[in-house]
Amino acid sequence: MSRDLQDEQLKVAAAASDKGAETEAGGKYASPAEQAPVKVSKVEVIKRESRHLRGTIEQALQDGSPRFEEDNVQVLKFHGVYQQDDRDLRAKLRKEGKDKHYMMMVRARIPGGRMTAQQYLAFDEIADRYGMGSLRITTRQTFQLHGILKGNLKATIRGIHNALITTLGGCGDQVRNINACPEPVEDEFHRQIDEDLQALVDRFGAKTNAYHEIWLDGEKVTPDVEADEEPLYGDVYLPRKFKVGIAPEGDNCIDVYANDIGLVAHRSGDAVAGYTVLVGGGMGRTAAVKDTYPRLATPLTYVTRDELLEVCTEILKIQRDYGNRQERRYARFKYLLDHKGMDWFRTELASRLGRSLVPPRELVWQSSDDHFGWHAHTLADGTGYLGLFIPSGRIVDSPDRKLKSTLRDIVREFQPSVRLTAQQNLIFAGLTEAARTEIEARLKAAHIPLIEEVSTLVKHGMSCVALPTCGLATTESERVFPKVLERFQALFDEYGLTDEPISIRMTGCPNGCARPYIADIAFVGRSPGKYDVMIGGDILGTRLNQLFRELVPFDELAETVRPVLAAFVEERQAAERFSDYCERVGLERFK
Repeated sequence: MSRDLQDEQLKVAAAASDKGAETEAGGKYASPAEQAPVKVSKVEVIKRESRHLRGTIEQALQDGSPRFEEDNVQVLKFHGVYQQDDRDLRAKLRKEGKDKHYMMMVRARIPGGRMTAQQYLAFDEIADRYGMGSLRITTRQTFQLHGILKGNLKATIRGIHNALITTLGGCGDQVRNINACPEPVEDEFHRQIDEDLQALVDRFGAKTNAYHEIWLDGEKVTPDVEADEEPLYGDVYLPRKFKVGIAPEGDNCIDVYANDIGLVAHRSGDAVAGYTVLVGGGMGRTAAVKDTYPRLATPLTYVTRDELLEVCTEILKIQRDYGNRQERRYARFKYLLDHKGMDWFRTELASRLGRSLVPPRELVWQSSDDHFGWHAHTLADGTGYLGLFIPSGRIVDSPDRKLKSTLRDIVREFQPSVRLTAQQNLIFAGLTEAARTEIEARLKAAHIPLIEEVSTLVKHGMSCVALPTCGLATTESERVFPKVLERFQALFDEYGLTDEPISIRMTGCPNGCARPYIADIAFVGRSPGKYDVMIGGDILGTRLNQLFRELVPFDELAETVRPVLAAFVEERQAAERFSDYCERVGLERFK
């Protein structure tokens, strides 16, 4: 999206907010003191009355019902749990006069996607014992387990805890799993990034004892202690989810601009000099509500390592104190920034810090590639890492490809450290040359393609889970994405674009879990079998795409984009990329 177009979009949103949301208490983004007489959303009431995320979950686990009631459904999100149902069975069960087939999705918190071999194997076992037999890598570098029945929920979370991983913070109105470039390189620069990552995790993690009480049979705390458990989040936590990501300068494999706080680490020799702080990124929108929109994070300031925690904490507090708690569709941090304005935000932050903000550094990106393939001698002991492509992040065995069991056997025997990527892929680190050769042979024997055998188009694709498990999906994504890529591969081959780096992403609804709004080409589900077609983002993740066509049937997606691809081939300038071409000529001529 061009800067002029984005600026115009923000003006429209601000005007709509001013028109529809003013209150006697000072408006839609009133401070906590001003909000007292304002009617807040139902979720805010549930959070306040949850006693720091306890609700009545413990009692509900013993009531014999296969489902949770609504209040507990909302509180469970903070514990990393979404209540879902098998939507493939809805019609059949309804016809039989039966209730939905309820099940839970459990999402872990795995900062930066970093795991040991034993932790990976624990998830693999839990998926088979309690889930649907598959692991799903998310775009926030963690695992989701689908199909967990309510009666197995406590055992599932306890099993994850026993592997020294938590689900607290996997979902809910708090800081979610913090993304970080997954490349396993052992030098001082990367060591300091990992240290800062862990410091942010410690600072932003919820402090409530409810998690241990409910899932791990921890001791009950006294009411007096309970009331003071969340020094950062307070009684009602944040207005909405909050995402943080860390990228090394030049490498945008995590899509750092899609985060509420994006941190770009700058080098000084072998160390981290400091960070450029970006604010206000977010992908979700409500298609029927025109003043909701995706947004790229805005460069705000440069901070030293010593200043990082304080600055990030105060940014979070501003969203906590001023974010919209009346209407959840406007509760993300990006709407606060655009309604109040960046000048107001800079002044507010500087006031809280007691000092002026240093201007951000200029950012230059060389790559957004996902660290695929073999990289030798990246660790201190002389070992290297192997980046593997995982289609849509789904680790599962199928009749023709035993991906899950093959990876399990490899991890069990070679004991690599494991890293999940923000593009839904997998890295095995700490491998010798001999281990790498043996692993690749096993992958080939199991018909699992190495990255050299994966096309440029396919390796840059991403899709969300969607049907049948996601309750928000309006149509298919993951299950039909291979067909989408197949049709576009034929188009790319036809136009000589086989090796052109063009990203295609697909989601089953406008919430944007696969970050579609920064892809070169994206298909965003609107209704059963129909999608909005978005064009013009870029492979480096630094530009929003634009709405090209609305409600396009699935079978017409490829042909809808064909004229733009054909014109690109005929009219591109030397070395011009697809997104730059779309920005230069505009998409109106194709509409």
